[in-house]
Amino acid sequence: MCRSMLLQRIYRKQIEFMAKIQIRVNDVRLSLRKEQTLKECLAEKLRIKKNLLQNVQVLHRGIDARRKNNICLLYHVTVEIDVTGSLQKNLLNRPGVTVFAPAEPEAPVLGDLSMRERPVVIGAGPAGLTAALELARYGYRPLLLERGRALHKRVADVTAFWQTGRFDPVSNVQFGMGGAGTFSDGKLTTRVNDPVMIDILQSFVKAGAPKEILTEHKPHVGTDKLRAMVQGLAKEIESLGGEIRCETQVTDFLFKNGKITGLLLQDGTVVSAETVILACGHSARDTYEVLSARGVGMEAKAFAIGVRVEHPQSLIDRTQYGDFAGHPRLGVADYALVYHGTDPKRTAYSFCMCPGGQVVAAASEPNGVVVNGMSLYHRDSGIANSALVVNVTPHDFGAGVLAGVAFQRKYEQLAFAAGGSDYSAPAQSVQSFLDNTRPELADAMGRLQEAAPSGLATGKTTGLGLPSYRPGVSACALDDVLPSYVTATLRQGIRYFGSRIAGFDGPAGILTGVETRTSAPLRVLRGTDKQSVTHKGLYPCGEGCGYAGGIMSAALDGYHVARAIMQLYKPF
Repeated sequence: MCRSMLLQRIYRKQIEFMAKIQIRVNDVRLSLRKEQTLKECLAEKLRIKKNLLQNVQVLHRGIDARRKNNICLLYHVTVEIDVTGSLQKNLLNRPGVTVFAPAEPEAPVLGDLSMRERPVVIGAGPAGLTAALELARYGYRPLLLERGRALHKRVADVTAFWQTGRFDPVSNVQFGMGGAGTFSDGKLTTRVNDPVMIDILQSFVKAGAPKEILTEHKPHVGTDKLRAMVQGLAKEIESLGGEIRCETQVTDFLFKNGKITGLLLQDGTVVSAETVILACGHSARDTYEVLSARGVGMEAKAFAIGVRVEHPQSLIDRTQYGDFAGHPRLGVADYALVYHGTDPKRTAYSFCMCPGGQVVAAASEPNGVVVNGMSLYHRDSGIANSALVVNVTPHDFGAGVLAGVAFQRKYEQLAFAAGGSDYSAPAQSVQSFLDNTRPELADAMGRLQEAAPSGLATGKTTGLGLPSYRPGVSACALDDVLPSYVTATLRQGIRYFGSRIAGFDGPAGILTGVETRTSAPLRVLRGTDKQSVTHKGLYPCGEGCGYAGGIMSAALDGYHVARAIMQLYKPF
């Protein structure tokens, strides 16, 4: 063999040896019992030397806490490896290892119809903001109308309500820039498996959300960082040619020949419109009434009502994480509980669990008490709270389209009166509720105080006392403010939950009522084209119209509704 041929062969072998491949590796387990890095665990799983691993990137991070004596962090990662072709083949034959192919968002199909008027979006919650952003990205110059106030004004109004009981029907937890999710835990989980999610999450990060929402199994933003994210989304919409008007309430819908032609605003102004995305939120009861009066197709639907439960966060951490409770890699623990009652029509379940958070006043109408949960990004209040709710159906409240609204309002007003008619909430210890004894709070409050972090229990760091609901609570039998079938199912459920989480049904828990806004009490009907089944050009969207159940699912719906409009019309 000549020298040149030999050199060529050596060169080809070198190329083969240095060939780089990017792979995806699922289920890399990092035990908290060991002092190992992620890279070391990955090398061990792949059975190759650590120095061959380059540019390890986390795609997904979760927690496997099924074995309390060996809790593991569970990772899906990508990694670049310089190995020979034969070793590449060997690696790709192993379970959970594939060639990495990054998902690219699908480009929209743009229609060819000309728009006479720019699209209008009603409501600046997650559905409305995402829809407006998607339209703005592609040159449709949307007009976004929000009935409540701009974010900085809204935060001041809500804070004043919590501190003084001074309620503002225009600006509250339900109405204003960012929607109801602005005062929440900022959860971004959803049961919907949609490839669009990553695109939306990246938009949220660009707008100011923490980067870890791209990888965490249960991502959350927290109400503090969510506010910055909302501001970032609004700025991007405007920078792309969209317009946002706060304190601009739509009071009527104008139709002609079964098509939308415009919107009447509270100040008497008429906005011409041929495409309207209705993302009004689940508390826009006056909007529901107008839609019903105009004959827009709607139907009553099931939802759930109940209470908020508070426990020491340490109690939840110990049950979920055992001896690893408090480990810096774990953070605070959450839970998801379900109980199918002796009545086959009833189920009790936890909802919108907020680790390290607080219970908040969330009324949107005068003379009603509504509770919800909220957490800051760091989830460090020392108190775990969750909704505990029971399903209700049109069988309970009537088949009329607005019957569910009347049902919600009835129990919100009962709670208002029971709390003292000053927006204080009726509350009861878990123990006295289960025992049907005189409502009391003192013992449970003491136990919660003891469990809170230093300073928090006395209000030195946050001003938050316990129970955490503000403006305040009043001891009350919750049977007086909820239907008997709800309280009966809750009692069964709490006892069962106590078998799943030690102490859940014990003396360190407090119940505060009433939780009524778990989801919309009706659905604004739409077809496969995302338009109202009765009025063309009207696009029901998000949680308020019955098509979502949280921040992420609402945002996903807003995205797809915007795409439906784009399929018909070309941009300006």
